[in-house]
Amino acid sequence: MSEQSQNPQPSAADLEHVEKLKTAYHAMKAEMRKIIVGQDEVVDQLFMALFCRGHCVLVGVPGLAKTLMISTLAKVLSLSFNRIQFTPDLMPADITGTEVIQQDRVTGERSFKFLPGPVFANVILADEINRTPPKTQAALLEAMQENQVTVGGQRHDLDRPFFVLATQNPIEQEGTYPLPEAQLDRFMFMVKVDYPSLDEEREIIRRTTEMRDEQVSAVLDSADIMELQKIVRRVPIADHVLDYALRLTRSTRLTTDQAPDWTREWLSWGAGPRASQFLVLAGKARALLQGRFYVSADDVRAVAHPVLRHRLVTSFGAEAEGVTTDKVVDRLLAEIDPNRSEALADGKLPGVVTR
Repeated sequence: MSEQSQNPQPSAADLEHVEKLKTAYHAMKAEMRKIIVGQDEVVDQLFMALFCRGHCVLVGVPGLAKTLMISTLAKVLSLSFNRIQFTPDLMPADITGTEVIQQDRVTGERSFKFLPGPVFANVILADEINRTPPKTQAALLEAMQENQVTVGGQRHDLDRPFFVLATQNPIEQEGTYPLPEAQLDRFMFMVKVDYPSLDEEREIIRRTTEMRDEQVSAVLDSADIMELQKIVRRVPIADHVLDYALRLTRSTRLTTDQAPDWTREWLSWGAGPRASQFLVLAGKARALLQGRFYVSADDVRAVAHPVLRHRLVTSFGAEAEGVTTDKVVDRLLAEIDPNRSEALADGKLPGVVTR
């Protein structure tokens, strides 16, 4: 029985939303390609995270157009954009905003007025987030999780949609403050931005050394995005696909029976429940972008690396042998059968989880 046949038939409204998102997706990719050469997989992951209400950490060496990619994404989506350059002397108030005393010129009365910080925008580029101390890094936690900031005991709601994209330079380690695991776990994806291919780099050189003034057009607006974010969570997922996501996550936890013996040699810490949640959500978003209203095991496999790579902690022995978290995920994907589930083992057809 195919995975599609195990899911309920989508309604006409559902199919209309799927077609709308698929059309918008291709239009957005076309607009992005006017400015960005290559990096299709990176752009796809950014779109998936946005439609899942998630946030991303982008890791890559300088000069790979991470900032340009993010600012272009904001233009294509007609969203406000702010860049925050993280430095060792940056304070939390420099991000969230601060209260100042303002005097009324007529009455002479003084009162506090809140001046919003750069975090009050739809798309936030937290550039080189590992260069600022933990106190300032933590200023983003409430914003990312609650879509609000608290200043002077007063809560201030952030604009929606709200999308944080933090960048890290993997080369320089001196004078940096690596993000703690608890904060990394709040990011849906860790996206690796790699070097371009030979043909892509040739095209980059041509574009950037000639007189070009490419302009991108907005494809969606904030209202469209928020509506599509709701649709993502309505995509049904079969029980055996959900079980597959669970097995991928639980196989990394050394205290569970599902963990293979080799993980006890390669890992010192496994992924938490957020990993399972994001595997399913990202799978739903990918399915919609592919024009489907059901999640397949291939969707889960496709998002396993960006979801899991920053949630696993390799052991000292594994690091000494050059084993990375990506290699751990590769082995999990190779060994775990996506077609096996507890429901199928009992001779029952898998059900469907819609929420």
